[in-house]
Amino acid sequence: MQLIQTTRDAVLKPLTVVVGIVERRNTLPILANVLLRKEGEHLAFVANDLEVQITTHADFGIGPETVATTVGARKLLDILRALPDSGDIRLGLDDNKLSVQAGRSRFALQTLNAEDYPTVALAEKWDASFSLTQKTLRHLFNMVHFAMAQQDIRYYLNGLLFVMEPGHVRTVATDGHRLAHCGAQVEGISERHDIIIPRKTVHEMQRLLADDDSTVQIDVSANQIRFRFDDIEVISKLVEGKFPDFTRVIPTSYTRHFSISREALQSSLQRAAILTTDKLKGVRLQLSDHLLRISSSNAEQEEAREEIEVDYAHEPLDVAFNVSYLLDVLANVKTETLRWSVQPDVNASVLLTLPDDDEFKYVVMPMRI
Repeated sequence: MQLIQTTRDAVLKPLTVVVGIVERRNTLPILANVLLRKEGEHLAFVANDLEVQITTHADFGIGPETVATTVGARKLLDILRALPDSGDIRLGLDDNKLSVQAGRSRFALQTLNAEDYPTVALAEKWDASFSLTQKTLRHLFNMVHFAMAQQDIRYYLNGLLFVMEPGHVRTVATDGHRLAHCGAQVEGISERHDIIIPRKTVHEMQRLLADDDSTVQIDVSANQIRFRFDDIEVISKLVEGKFPDFTRVIPTSYTRHFSISREALQSSLQRAAILTTDKLKGVRLQLSDHLLRISSSNAEQEEAREEIEVDYAHEPLDVAFNVSYLLDVLANVKTETLRWSVQPDVNASVLLTLPDDDEFKYVVMPMRI
């Protein structure tokens, strides 16, 4: 039975969309597969890892039949990528094997029963439904994702806080040492909801979202979130737990501020980071009259020193930070300058903001070196 006849790139596009969540090692062998559902010309490609499910659609099916099967996702992707991009690709289903034909190339891939594929059951009731542009949602994720924890025993930190309130949405991420906050205006939300989106879901959304003004429809329930945009649907479980009160972490009374070139700071920190070690990523920052000195050293008594002119006109301040935390934010913001806010206390955090974006705030705790 013939399922598909189209160009190689036409099949690659939907397959690439869903295959990102397929793990190379799975407790259930069928989770290494992609589910193909055909209803006449209409095709659905589905991948699921029991935490997040991605579905995308295409219209290049052959014949009126309704049929479904599953096949190794990455194996099929690798075959399609290796085939020439000229001529048509034909996919068929015979004797529980998926055939792939292109020119003189033939492949027969083992399939597993589509009825055994564990698709997600949608929430019966959505507590909130609203829309954002793809550009806005992508910005909200991009500006905070780097502050999420990785494999922290405080499982609620291994994700991103998504706060929905009338007229406003916020994204917040923290690993306990730094915190990133971003926000945007929105319509259609009647009451506040706080949810935690898993780390993997955030990264998949960053990969899939375009930098344009097309719409993303967002639906939220007590334990699930759904994103729908273009021909793509992403359904994700939510992380259970109570996220820390981020409002207590973001300073509001700092009175000492100065502006600094993002590019100059990033370049200086990258050079200083060369002499730090994996165990000790600390750099020392010394502020004095109109000057920021950056220095680092290591166990071999090697040293690096950098100087940047800044508009700081207060008493000297000597403090140290994990250089990776500073470089992470500099790699993700795109403005020419940053606003740096401090207190005359070596134990106080630093607050980084952007001159043209009141919604973005990045807080980093100091360290001892």
